[in-house]
Amino acid sequence: MTYLGDYVKGFEDKGHHKQAVSIKKTASEVGEKYLKNFDYSSNQIGLLLGNIQSGKTGQMFGIASEAADRGFPYFLLLETDSTLLQEQTYERAKRDLPDFVVCSENEEQKFRDHGNAPAMVVVKKNSRVLKAWADRFKNTNMLAGNPLFILDDEADAVSLNTKINQRTDNNIKKQSTINKYLDAIRDTALSSMFLQITGTPQAVFLQSKESNWRPMFTYYFEPGEGYLGGNFFFPESQEIPKFVRLTDGKKSKEVAKEAVLRHLVVSAQVLLSGSKVSNCIVHPGIKQSAHAAAREDIEFALNWWSFHHNNGNFKNELKREYESLAPVKADKVPYDKIFSKVLSMLENREYSIVMLNGTSTDGSEDYAEGCNFVIGGTNLGRGVTFGQLNTFIYTRTSQNPQADTMWQHQRMFGYDRDAGLIAMYSTQELYNLFSEINETNNSIIDQVKRGRGIEIAYPDGLNPTRANVLDKSLLNVVPGGSNRFPVDPVNNTYEQIQSLVAKFGSKDPVQQVSLNFVVQILNHISAEESFNMNGYIRMIEAKLAEDPLAQGGLLVRRDRNISHASRALLAPNDWAETNRLEDEFVLTIYSVLGQKENGWGGNPVWVPNIKLPKTKNFYMIP
Repeated sequence: MTYLGDYVKGFEDKGHHKQAVSIKKTASEVGEKYLKNFDYSSNQIGLLLGNIQSGKTGQMFGIASEAADRGFPYFLLLETDSTLLQEQTYERAKRDLPDFVVCSENEEQKFRDHGNAPAMVVVKKNSRVLKAWADRFKNTNMLAGNPLFILDDEADAVSLNTKINQRTDNNIKKQSTINKYLDAIRDTALSSMFLQITGTPQAVFLQSKESNWRPMFTYYFEPGEGYLGGNFFFPESQEIPKFVRLTDGKKSKEVAKEAVLRHLVVSAQVLLSGSKVSNCIVHPGIKQSAHAAAREDIEFALNWWSFHHNNGNFKNELKREYESLAPVKADKVPYDKIFSKVLSMLENREYSIVMLNGTSTDGSEDYAEGCNFVIGGTNLGRGVTFGQLNTFIYTRTSQNPQADTMWQHQRMFGYDRDAGLIAMYSTQELYNLFSEINETNNSIIDQVKRGRGIEIAYPDGLNPTRANVLDKSLLNVVPGGSNRFPVDPVNNTYEQIQSLVAKFGSKDPVQQVSLNFVVQILNHISAEESFNMNGYIRMIEAKLAEDPLAQGGLLVRRDRNISHASRALLAPNDWAETNRLEDEFVLTIYSVLGQKENGWGGNPVWVPNIKLPKTKNFYMIP
């Protein structure tokens, strides 16, 4: 039996056949496509991409097992800087990888004595811990002649260089501590495979090639059956799902009253159906003052319903919430039993309010059972899981929202949710923002699945990630609606382009054409290094990844007498004509006479002008 075979068998033995099939597929394909050709003499980097809370840890262990089958003896698993998460991952690795010698942070001797079995060390991404293991790896000399396989969970969080835009007195780029120690660890081995794992890859994809932190390959695994993710909560259709309750114009206490009663009714359904927990998350932002205010609102709502449980309004509202329930994982409990259970919960305070922030002492055991209202900010993010999360109150606002950070707080995603019990409370603005993020996430996944270069675009005011991990000297943010053209285009060939656009007249208005045709034209043109032609083509291909039938605009003009290196290419009339298609890519292509007296080379040349959709800004990195 192989290491992967043993690992997969563990899932089969538990009756988790579909999960076993998925893990085997991922591990085998990564092994055949990428590990098979590993040269055992260089440092390589790849990315395992999965949806938030879709089972990345199980897939990651599968890849580790496949790597062991292919000759990797040493593994380092990097977990978020949380003792709880590190311990949870360590215990899970020991349980699920019995053929490995799994070591925790302080088990150096166990690592040294691993024998013939593959050894995996599970550590926090903490500077002290990483420095210690960099020294231990170096001192043991065990890796000097062997490859090291590094599994970096939530690789976009703290592993990247957060000082990329800072310079020393000698004009050398500075390096953040975690990033420096990860480099040091890689250098202790003969070679390494560094596998980044994340559900929010924006920061990783926007690393420059020279940083050595942009993945050489990306593998995306589909979520399993029953997963509720971005497309469930933020579908492509313009219609907002019925379980989304917009809070615009409502005071916080009004929202709390409605959400609390809803969660009590849902919790009664869940608990009476045999489940042990029903959770509600309240995410008011990162400030502890906002957490305190949210707690006051939840306490007010619970007390209000407890005091008014005998009046008609309570019964009417509870009846309304009951009728909206449509459980799919259990039979619907009769109304009288739900009513009695809610009354009991209120009268006997059969619920908990849990605070998760930097000063609270509450932990995961406080929301593992019963009906709970969990309030927090940053601590509701990466790696934290909530069983049976049914109600979500999101009121957080930010002046400079970051797509990856906001998405990591979508704790509603997961497998043990019941689609017929979910309720989400949000403003219209926040809901639209999440929908934009989901749209771009889908675009990224489609580009990965098609094997294309990755292009990232977001509407103005929404940043892909934090600025301190992006090299500002190389990152090019191209505003939506802008016109871009190369100064020195090269045609391959002039005649071929002329043949492609022969059916389009010089006096025709802008024509709707397939974006595939626009790409075909641009593939015949190269440009100077400062004009990233491939980047613009990838932008259009990213749109095609979303919609293979996507249309754009084409405007053809011939015999133009234009000076070389003009600040603007388009004539005023043509500029106005292309702007009629505000939200589409528009290619205007001029046949310029190319006279030497105007600074050209003496031959006619086709010059492209690419107008970007107005709705989004585009991020380009070499």
